[in-house]
Amino acid sequence: MKKVITVLTVAFLTIISVNAQDKMTDKAVKTIQLEQTPGEFTQKTLTVSEGTYVFEIANNGVDHKVGFVLVEKGKDVSKPENHIKTAYVTAPVETNETQTSKPTTLAKGEYVYFCPLNPTSTDNTLIVE
Repeated sequence: MKKVITVLTVAFLTIISVNAQDKMTDKAVKTIQLEQTPGEFTQKTLTVSEGTYVFEIANNGVDHKVGFVLVEKGKDVSKPENHIKTAYVTAPVETNETQTSKPTTLAKGEYVYFCPLNPTSTDNTLIVE
């Protein structure tokens, strides 16, 4: 009987610990919302703190699917190996819909973002302090 109680107690404490860790992880991930209209992002420059983010991309009236690419400033944006792939939206964003990326950890520095499908300028800047 003592073994059963011990096993149940350990299982209960493990579940509580995992749930607490999951909640702490959820709070650590923040969302950056960006909107695309025909030919451009409405937000040209953003400044955020170092951390982990999910990018939420809205397609506002573009008559076709859009996407999202993030690259460290100074790297060649035309080379896919320079793209931060976790920042890609998980699926192309349909007209008047939104889509998110996977969690992406951003270190201090500057990044540029653009949409090759819209297409938008590669001058949009994300500053991480």
